[in-house]
Amino acid sequence: MYKLIECPRDAMQGMQDFIPTEIKAEYINLLLEIGFDTIDFGSFVSPKSIPQLKDSAKVLGMLNLDASGTKLLAIVANIRGIEEAVKHPQISYLGFPFSVSETFQQRNTNSGIEQSLKTVEELLNLCSKSNKEAVIYLSMGFGNPYGDAWSNEIVEHWAGELVKRGAKIVSLADTTGVSSPEKITYLFPHLVSCFPEIEFGVHLHSTPSTWHEKIDAAWESGCKRFDSALRGYGGCPMASNELTGNIATENLIAFLSAKGEDPGLDMEKWNEAMAYSGKIFR
Repeated sequence: MYKLIECPRDAMQGMQDFIPTEIKAEYINLLLEIGFDTIDFGSFVSPKSIPQLKDSAKVLGMLNLDASGTKLLAIVANIRGIEEAVKHPQISYLGFPFSVSETFQQRNTNSGIEQSLKTVEELLNLCSKSNKEAVIYLSMGFGNPYGDAWSNEIVEHWAGELVKRGAKIVSLADTTGVSSPEKITYLFPHLVSCFPEIEFGVHLHSTPSTWHEKIDAAWESGCKRFDSALRGYGGCPMASNELTGNIATENLIAFLSAKGEDPGLDMEKWNEAMAYSGKIFR
């Protein structure tokens, strides 16, 4: 069974005009009715860094989770954010962006790789105590535009360090959209063979012209965990001045359907969410 992770957090985080809390909550409530495995709904990070998501705790309190089997994921970037996020029983997953690029790790979390490893250790510890799971995003997983060294061996090394510390879910993140079918086809199955006990997924960014080849490469490589965002909006504001969008969920759904795979989603509710999204993404 495929796990589809819908990412309104990633879609909204770089938008300049603040989206009212009530509109965010109503939109996510619509997404909760569709049947995604997980909704990446918000983040507990500095409001100075990501002002768009400064209301994530308020949004969380407005979500209707009783009738939904969908789980919630929140992004954290430091110990303070982790300690805040674990207080909320509605959240099942805490996601942490761990980069193989020292430059980007500093830029994204204001800490280097070695310090971030310690943060991962504390994240795993607090998740265990709070009945939550950690999702570690291996960012710059397919290339590094900052001049830091990058290779498949470097990615494998840091994946191993994460696994050594107890990570169970690792998502290969194409933070700046530099992945290619060749990189995905080699790296994804290679890591799965090295660490067969780990649940690997992909968080791919792309231009509209390259999404299909990237998703096809991941699918052919055996990936069953996909992050995407309705309409393909989003990208990391810390990565570059021009955001590279997410894989559009509608494209992912169409791809899986064409392969004879049933995404298991309520398409009537999907259409409602698509229509409502016009209040956010214009």
